[in-house]
Amino acid sequence: MSIPGLYQFVQETIKKKVVGLYLWPRILEIPILDGSIGVLKGPVGILHVRVIRAIDLLKMDFLGKSDPYVKLSLSCKRLPAKKTKVKRKDLNPEWNEVFKLIVEDPESQVLQLHVYDWEKVGMHGKLGMQEIPLRSLVPHEAKEFTLDLLKNTNSNDPQNKKQRGKIMVELTFNPFKEDTDTFTGPMSGNGRKESRVGVVSADADLSGAGLLSVMVQGAEDVDGRHHNNPYALIIFKGEQKKTKMMKKTRDPRWNEEFQFMLEAAPLDEKLLIEVISKRTWLGFRKKEALGYIDINLTDVVNNGRINEKYHLINSKNGMIHVEIRWNTI
Repeated sequence: MSIPGLYQFVQETIKKKVVGLYLWPRILEIPILDGSIGVLKGPVGILHVRVIRAIDLLKMDFLGKSDPYVKLSLSCKRLPAKKTKVKRKDLNPEWNEVFKLIVEDPESQVLQLHVYDWEKVGMHGKLGMQEIPLRSLVPHEAKEFTLDLLKNTNSNDPQNKKQRGKIMVELTFNPFKEDTDTFTGPMSGNGRKESRVGVVSADADLSGAGLLSVMVQGAEDVDGRHHNNPYALIIFKGEQKKTKMMKKTRDPRWNEEFQFMLEAAPLDEKLLIEVISKRTWLGFRKKEALGYIDINLTDVVNNGRINEKYHLINSKNGMIHVEIRWNTI
């Protein structure tokens, strides 16, 4: 004996479920990069900074002296600041130290200089600061600056009228060769031409100094015997850099970029990348090798760029996706 209305109810229920499968998703949301973050740009050149000296610095110590040093960095960069040596008990220190900073947007970035008084215990005292817009530089031309030190960048702050001494620096912006025709400087602020990153002219000097950029995008099928918390270790000429660790995955996505400033093209060099799993709990086998790859950099220098997936050595099915660029200055 059939139940009245049951057959029709079942048919309607099945119909709704099936139709829902065909129509789902009714709305497909595609996330777009947040405009507040700004346009992501790659390196376009190297800024050479020579910190020459400071003059008439503030007296911070009990005996009327200071122990000054300078921290320098570029705006819009999350890298640690570079530092000069500390000059003990000196209000007119001379450093003559040279630093190299990677430039991504010379039209908007500024060099930030902060002078501190070193303290053995506690916070280091602030002696003053200054900023220099990179757009004021002409490419490949050294320019010397002697600037009054300020408390901050607020022009209305009456504390900035106090004499804090001066700092003297010399700056040279060297664009990469493929971008040289873009920067005729000083920067006009009218926007850059399209960069030809990855294109090396036939008469390019492959032996010159430049920047090696390594983008470790991700790995696939990296399988550990005891744990799967992989990170990538990049080793080049004795220098080591590493990605973040990704927990409990065989297919990590890092999308992290690392840079090496070199005095000569790495024509006969190799880049070693190891994938390692790190244990996240107490016990034995703290680390486990998941595979590695040795990449010959000759093709990178000759072509300007490679973007490849490599089979990892000592891994059954593991692969790693790497993009490498070489830019000369």
